[in-house]
Amino acid sequence: MSSIIGKNIIISIFGESHSSAIGVTIDGIPAGISIDMAELIEFLGRRAPGKTSLTSSRKEADIPSFISGIKDGITCGTPITAIIYNQDINRADYNIVSDRPRPGHADYTSHIKHKGFEDFSGGGHNSGRLTAPLCVAGGILIQALSKIGIEIFTEIVEIGGKNNKFDEVIEKAVKSKDSVGGIVRCVVKGVPAGYGDPIFDGIENQISKIIFGIPAVKGIEFGAGFESARLKGSEMNDEFYYDENDEVRTKTNNAGGILGGITTGMDIIFQVAIKPTPSIALRQNTIEYKSKENTIIEIKGRHDPCIVPRVLPCIEAGVAIVIADFMREKIANHS
Repeated sequence: MSSIIGKNIIISIFGESHSSAIGVTIDGIPAGISIDMAELIEFLGRRAPGKTSLTSSRKEADIPSFISGIKDGITCGTPITAIIYNQDINRADYNIVSDRPRPGHADYTSHIKHKGFEDFSGGGHNSGRLTAPLCVAGGILIQALSKIGIEIFTEIVEIGGKNNKFDEVIEKAVKSKDSVGGIVRCVVKGVPAGYGDPIFDGIENQISKIIFGIPAVKGIEFGAGFESARLKGSEMNDEFYYDENDEVRTKTNNAGGILGGITTGMDIIFQVAIKPTPSIALRQNTIEYKSKENTIIEIKGRHDPCIVPRVLPCIEAGVAIVIADFMREKIANHS
């Protein structure tokens, strides 16, 4: 079980890509929060595979079964546990992985860490399949945050180095038996100033921690990000002013809505780098554990040529968990 422990909310995810089920336990959500199940299932559908010809052909409904913590669509204040049963399982596609690690995957590192006893089918516990239960938790908290005026948006900035015609870029990768990655921008609106902590428990720290829990994430930057290293202080600094409602605002938002790990009241803005899907149809060099020889691997199975479109709800879910953790008291008072 993998857990992220906040100040108030604990999220624990369990299962493997091709196990009978995957799931999540969420501890710390206040009682009295109503959940729109139709809205939650629609949210999960954005992440689910098999929706278009440009995603994995694996068919999973991703309908969660809640076994605790929710009664008549309202949170009870006790731990919420949800299970998603895997339906389209095919372990045979991964038999070769038992002896030949796939380049770019966690096959080799898991093999070393777990001494050969790891579940390697579809990446096991390291699989992107485990973002489904993450989205269950985040989807619930997105609804809770919406009730207190906080909204989360994501958009694709680029795929394969291009900032438009994304489908064409992905289709080209498919034809060449390859894959592409991309960049996603996330904006969180409505978070007041004063949430977060300095040094190790800052908003940036906690967002980064959970976002890196999404397989394929290789980088994150807030506000001006790496571009800030090229700016002068006079260019980087966000100057303060009072708006017509006597609210403190800044003329620019190079800080991405966070200073000293604490929210400024401006939009929280960050970008995430997503690497190309490592499972590609091209022949690749690898090793063979038993013979201790260099060899070739040809990866079979069903894989996304680009994971970027399906990552959007995962990022929204992750940041919702972090913001809700810091704002639990306000959420509880509103329920």
